[in-house]
Amino acid sequence: MNSTPVRILVAEDESGQRRQLIDQLARLWPQAQLVAECADGNAALAALGSKRPDVLFLDIRMPGADGIEVARAASGRAHVVLTTAYEQYAVTAFEAGALDYLLKPVVPERLAATIERLKQRLRSSPPDIGALLSALDERLRPAAEQKLNWITATIGDAVKLLAIDDVLFFRASDKYVRVVTADDEALVRMSLKQLEDRLDDSVFWRIHRAVLARASAIEQFEKDELGHWHARLKNHPERLPVSESARSRLRGM
Repeated sequence: MNSTPVRILVAEDESGQRRQLIDQLARLWPQAQLVAECADGNAALAALGSKRPDVLFLDIRMPGADGIEVARAASGRAHVVLTTAYEQYAVTAFEAGALDYLLKPVVPERLAATIERLKQRLRSSPPDIGALLSALDERLRPAAEQKLNWITATIGDAVKLLAIDDVLFFRASDKYVRVVTADDEALVRMSLKQLEDRLDDSVFWRIHRAVLARASAIEQFEKDELGHWHARLKNHPERLPVSESARSRLRGM
């Protein structure tokens, strides 16, 4: 029996989620060897050539080349597992049997089942998945336009799944966006524009270039001593900035 360890590449742009997956792989598949840890698709493409992994765990949405592009490059060269926060993205690929997927946040039971399937697949050469990936890519476009009901966010090294119904506001800060509920807050890697496109605009109002706020959470708008407008919330102490253009749109509502 071949004792050469299985070589694994993990590509995920969110460091907390990447570390969580790597730690779980180390516990559940100690015989495997992590040969590349990548924060974007371009790094994954480079490592595919230089490290020659047997298995790739790829986030579908990454900066640079996305997971689909990297998987295309790996077709026939390595076995592929896609990770996604949106289950509908990968169902077709999973049902076809040539690909597996992990729904984020990754749970150990699901990862253990995936590892067992990979062990079976590693007995054969990696399949050509080009046509399957093209079909999956077509599914991504309408799926990305669907409204959000849940969102994956990070708090330190932990990954949480938050219900959109619990969110009070989203506020941009540097390259991250804070997502805030009555009891908690975390960070997401989606931009405010991406969030705005997938949220109900009758529920979440763009009150400032850096803020999307739940309309029902706003108690009142008020002006400070410098003449700047803010939104005061019912269930949170943070005051949110309100732009002049937003105030004009909302006047009288």
